[in-house]
Amino acid sequence: MNVLIVGCGRVGSGLAADLIASGHEVTVVDRSPVAFRGLPPDFPGTIVHGSGLDRDDLVAAGIEDADAFAAVTSGDNTNIVSARIARESYGIANVVARIFDPRRAAIYERLGIPTVASVAWATAKIAQRLDPQAQMPEWQDATGEVVLIERALPDGWAGRNLDGLHTAGSTLTAVRRGGATLLAEASMVGQPGDVLYLTAYRRQLATLDELLAITHETKGHG
Repeated sequence: MNVLIVGCGRVGSGLAADLIASGHEVTVVDRSPVAFRGLPPDFPGTIVHGSGLDRDDLVAAGIEDADAFAAVTSGDNTNIVSARIARESYGIANVVARIFDPRRAAIYERLGIPTVASVAWATAKIAQRLDPQAQMPEWQDATGEVVLIERALPDGWAGRNLDGLHTAGSTLTAVRRGGATLLAEASMVGQPGDVLYLTAYRRQLATLDELLAITHETKGHG
């Protein structure tokens, strides 16, 4: 895969190194020549001194032949505009923009520009470290509307068919059992010690927790 990265800060340089290690061809664009010092000394990719907002610079960097595009500068506006140029002007299917303002991230996701809202992710992780008892999502989309949560299997669900956890607003995605993580399958039965991974609409979390709290006896009479 031929990947064009705009921005060679810590994220851009780290991303470039990882992609090169995975066997991809990588070109990195940055306005500051100093920024390229973050790349490995033996970086085999291409570096271009230029701007992600300048179409001439992007063409010089090979955007016309790129299979994927990542805008990871320190500016939200630069990232969004350059990502839109890549998607709308050059037809690149795999485009992602780094966004610091989660409110903007939600807007641009709706416009079809995939984003990574680092501030929203960091905030959730810090809150989780401060209050380990808080049940923070393992993952959330840029809008915060869909989340992946982890829950220990309640005693009342041991020996029960886990299909009952699939509802209109949530679905069982995977189960960690005996040191292995298994994708949820039809008719999977809960076992003591299971850890559940469920994908749900955030607005449905209270309902989901109520469902998980149903006791063995209650389900037996349901």
